[in-house]
Amino acid sequence: MDIAHRLKEIEEYVGRLSPVQKILLGTDGSVTQLLESVTGHPVSVRTREQEVVKADTLAAERLNITPGDAVNHRIVELLDAATGEVLVYAESQTPVARLAPEFRDDLMKADIPIGRIIERHHIEARREILTARVTPAKDDVSGIFSICRNEPLLMRQYQIIHGGKPLIFIEEQFPYNKFLDERRVIIRTASRIHVTLLDMNGSLGRVDGGIGIALDDPSILLEAQAVPSLEIHGCNSLTAQRIRDCAERVLAKIHAGSSVSITVREHYPAHTGLGGGSQLALATARACCELYGTAMTTGELARMVGRGGTSGIGTAAFEHGGFIVDGGHRFGPGCAKTGFAPSSASKGVQPPPVLMHHDFPGDWRILLATPSLPEGASGTREIEIFRNCCPVPLDEVRMLCHEVLMRMLPGIAEQDLDQFGTSVNAIQELGFKKVELSFQPRVVPGLLDAMRAAGAAGAGMSSFGPTLYAISDTGIQDIERAAQSYMQEIGGGSTQITSARNSGAAVRIA
Repeated sequence: MDIAHRLKEIEEYVGRLSPVQKILLGTDGSVTQLLESVTGHPVSVRTREQEVVKADTLAAERLNITPGDAVNHRIVELLDAATGEVLVYAESQTPVARLAPEFRDDLMKADIPIGRIIERHHIEARREILTARVTPAKDDVSGIFSICRNEPLLMRQYQIIHGGKPLIFIEEQFPYNKFLDERRVIIRTASRIHVTLLDMNGSLGRVDGGIGIALDDPSILLEAQAVPSLEIHGCNSLTAQRIRDCAERVLAKIHAGSSVSITVREHYPAHTGLGGGSQLALATARACCELYGTAMTTGELARMVGRGGTSGIGTAAFEHGGFIVDGGHRFGPGCAKTGFAPSSASKGVQPPPVLMHHDFPGDWRILLATPSLPEGASGTREIEIFRNCCPVPLDEVRMLCHEVLMRMLPGIAEQDLDQFGTSVNAIQELGFKKVELSFQPRVVPGLLDAMRAAGAAGAGMSSFGPTLYAISDTGIQDIERAAQSYMQEIGGGSTQITSARNSGAAVRIA
């Protein structure tokens, strides 16, 4: 393999590689010695798995052996012995029959780097690099490195050749945001379900109020670093412009002397009912502040980027996660809100107080179903709906608040799915949620009915849609199949099974 050409391809995909990263991916020498030179500390090995297994077809092909031959399978972490930091995660496969007894004993019984074992036994060998690429970090590996899920990992595979035959196959991984030259901020933040607005009548002197659930997926993952000029990478032009607008506003506010480069590793569309615009704006604002050492509360960030002026669910999801209830805004002459308006038309309004955030039960699964429909109401259309449909009848606000206080909240507190789901279903016919649903095509209530009929304890529409959600503790795949079948008949759509996220945005400095 032409490693120099492959490194250029990796840089085109993930961004600039540091000299150390290039050496670690391209070296045909001892990785352990390189790591000790880079860190200035001894490198130790921690074995995670060690067993002799039968070679499958892929292993047999890699090692030029017969399927079923005995292979030593080993998974280790290479650690900075001084700090305990995991530097590299490595997996190896070795044909047992090709090992001298003393080599086999060291490999299978001791936490010794393979390079040192080869050196100790005076084995003449060479390394042949097979591939190098980028791969997203899954849950297990992200936990090992203490990084965010789906952060990019740099990975390479190579063989150690001895006597003209593969002696060992090795795969090594380390985070892209390790061994870099410059400081970076990495942020992963949740999406959210907006269950409903509580009071769009305002007769008690408060308005808005909201209920929502933070979700672990879909999510937004971005990296930021200080650079001379503002750069946005990894997303379409519309998303890039939204990030640019937020970054410019924040950088001016905090009087940053330079600018930022923001790379979007993962995101989901705005105006689908999952709060993508708010989460992207808050993540951008937080990244800029972290880079330049400016401490701001989530509420201050939200106000700076024009979020939280109606619903506080997105802001609270970013800060706390879980199940959230916010208390809305003071309403009337001289108050924070003087009219009924969405967050996009409520600039400068402080996010509302969070009245409750509670862990959402971990065994309750959530299905997201997004039919192929136009994006939810936004901009001028959303403003007109608020203006024309509010105030909603006071009796419906009272019924809604009664429903939430005496059925939904006890359902969460007691982890009673039937009670909680029944409340979700009832809310779809009350207050401003009924207004939001009234603007949807008939396929939306039909899809809600299909998911309930398939076993969902509760099903509703998030914000103005078009994403719908269903909640269950069992049979979530059956509900997904029912949703997919229904959407196929009405033009298609997408589904995703996820869980609640009971913590706020993950922020990491690399």
